[in-house]
Amino acid sequence: MTRRMRRHPVFARFYAKVAGPALDKAGITDHRKRLLSGVTGEVVEIGAGNGLNFAHYPPEVQRVVAVEPEPRLRALAEQSARTAPVRVDVVDGIAEQLPVPDGSFDAAVVCLTLCSVADPHAALAELHRVLRPGGQLRFFEHVRADSPAMRRVQRVVDATVWPLLLGGCHTGRDTGAAITAAGFTFTSLEKFAFPETRVPSPAATHILGTAERPRRDSTP
Repeated sequence: MTRRMRRHPVFARFYAKVAGPALDKAGITDHRKRLLSGVTGEVVEIGAGNGLNFAHYPPEVQRVVAVEPEPRLRALAEQSARTAPVRVDVVDGIAEQLPVPDGSFDAAVVCLTLCSVADPHAALAELHRVLRPGGQLRFFEHVRADSPAMRRVQRVVDATVWPLLLGGCHTGRDTGAAITAAGFTFTSLEKFAFPETRVPSPAATHILGTAERPRRDSTP
């Protein structure tokens, strides 16, 4: 059965004109560079947005297949792809049903994406499917907070206004546990607050790292 994605044209405009530049100003570029440092071969990136990662792919990457379902962001990503230092093919598609064969890629990239996909477990299962055994999952995501008080805040905002205003984003997903449940093994993992502000935010807790599809495993 083909899944349908709910379109978020207003958020797409907001992200391209306001949120993306604000994240750049807050210092996200350093995290994007660390996310992609050392990646090689054939890469799939899901939820590529307007292509803000493209400029940071190292020359050892042969090709990036950038999957973006939102039409406005996809058009902007196509523009960004023209000036990328590596080949980037921007395609329509959703994370839960990637339009690529099994075992096609050496690496997969998710960057502030798993918070907003409709089914993160299905998305991670798809990434497991399309990676070659031994392939890397590179991730930079905001996740469930450590403190019980902030977790309560996350539950409230996720059940009310946050997803409606921010393109389906959820602040309190336990993405680390979901990555493990999908059959990946962590090889590096950092947790930190971003951006660092005096006012606590339900979307401040982030993880950045690498996980591997084991060379010998059973697909979840």
